[in-house]
Amino acid sequence: MTPQMIDSQLAQRRRVMGNIMGDQAQQKRSTSIVPCFVLVELVIMAGTVLLAYYFEYTDTFPVHNQGFFCFDKTYSKPYPGPEDNSRAPPVLVYSLVTAIPTVTILIGEVASIFVKTEEDQEKTIVTADCCYFNPLLRRIVRFLGVYSFGLFTTTIFANAGQVVTGNQTPHFLTACKPNYTALGCQSPLQYISEHRACTGNPYLIVTARKSFPSKDAALSFYSAVYTVMYVTLMFRTKGTRLTKPTICLVLLSLALLVGVVRVTEHRNHWDDVLAGIITGGAIAAFLVTCVINNFQPTQLSTLIPPPSKNPDQSIGIPLLSLPRVESPHEKLSGLQASGIPDSKIT
Repeated sequence: MTPQMIDSQLAQRRRVMGNIMGDQAQQKRSTSIVPCFVLVELVIMAGTVLLAYYFEYTDTFPVHNQGFFCFDKTYSKPYPGPEDNSRAPPVLVYSLVTAIPTVTILIGEVASIFVKTEEDQEKTIVTADCCYFNPLLRRIVRFLGVYSFGLFTTTIFANAGQVVTGNQTPHFLTACKPNYTALGCQSPLQYISEHRACTGNPYLIVTARKSFPSKDAALSFYSAVYTVMYVTLMFRTKGTRLTKPTICLVLLSLALLVGVVRVTEHRNHWDDVLAGIITGGAIAAFLVTCVINNFQPTQLSTLIPPPSKNPDQSIGIPLLSLPRVESPHEKLSGLQASGIPDSKIT
């Protein structure tokens, strides 16, 4: 390989590397696209929280008034009392749903700094000319932010299902207190669809119409599946062959226990709990696999290493195989050097 060919290939490599570095530098200098994405995400998050609030604490979306059969034993279970008297009260469920994933992710991300080598850890990411995100802080905010979004999304799906279906709880007739004489109930096959059939407490009646799907079961399984997937995908150090299955089984058992308590206390049916399990598990699996890519670090593009400044040292390095285009001047000089007269050159 002649020195002219080496110089030509080195010049080609410098041009390619310059274009790549210029494109990347232009992307790093972009100060508008990152704030736009952050603004859009904040708007979506705020809208999700606001929608969950309207479903949970307001009457903006009225519950469907579903009828019932006279003397139906399926909905005649005794009233279990307020939700706060449950063996799995909402305060306890919501506290565990919030605390367990948060503590697990914080411990896992902090521990990964001491376990991973420097090559495996993420580098500092430049998001604008003046903005630098520490990889640890970025991962924690990302994982917990997606988890919070999924938590409110699960609440919206569960509340929407309850409002649209209006399925009654096992203690619905106990809370409804229908006047069978005034309704003319003479047979268990008689269906009552009147809006004023109930004479009980209006608040208890509305609550007793929100059974499908079970919101507590949905939130519990969403939290358990999200945390289990994090533990399974992130904890890969030696000595965790029994630790990971134990943690996962404990979390899934706690979520299943919430559903069992809801059924045994006649607050939900089995199909309500099963629907909540499917809803929460599906949302968690979707967010982990499709949104945050199984908790994997961000892969940054690798630049082509710059060529050596000393041409003599780069002769032994394999170069890019690029086609060589002969210059007419090179051809002319070669013919003159070989002794061919100018008149024979066409």
